[in-house]
Amino acid sequence: MYHLLKQIIVTGIKTEAPPQPDETLRVTAERLRAEILDYFAGALTIRHVDAGSCNGCELEIHMCNNPYYNLEGLGIKFVASPRHADMLLVTGPVSRHMEVALKRTYDATPDPKLVVAIGDCGCTGGIFGESYASCGRVSNVIPVDVAVPGCPPTPLAIMQGILTAISRKA
Repeated sequence: MYHLLKQIIVTGIKTEAPPQPDETLRVTAERLRAEILDYFAGALTIRHVDAGSCNGCELEIHMCNNPYYNLEGLGIKFVASPRHADMLLVTGPVSRHMEVALKRTYDATPDPKLVVAIGDCGCTGGIFGESYASCGRVSNVIPVDVAVPGCPPTPLAIMQGILTAISRKA
């Protein structure tokens, strides 16, 4: 028992370690803020659609809203209705049951709209691919502006994907 307690004290709690300062995060945040101010008059609203994912990407998207990444502070807000959204963040391979719902969500989003596919499943279909239960990647159902690969992608990669989508439309 003593050996185990000693190992815990030496190692520490790794899951609660604060993230290290990251210069790329500061630069990305400044670019995001400037692009949002220019193109969207100060606020970007996003509707997240889970089209059949394992929820790994959702956890990383929620990380973007924590105090460290602070998307709200950059003027990016998540909304409940696609009618109020400027951008759709779509995660997961599109299951057959979500195909119609995703198309309706895309149609309900006002123009000009942006679509960002998050994660390997959203970009390529991932390990699920196309099958009787899955349509595969998001671009098989709706047009995609930017794909952010990773399983799951980091919050910084998600922020860079959002920035890339905004800068392509500007």
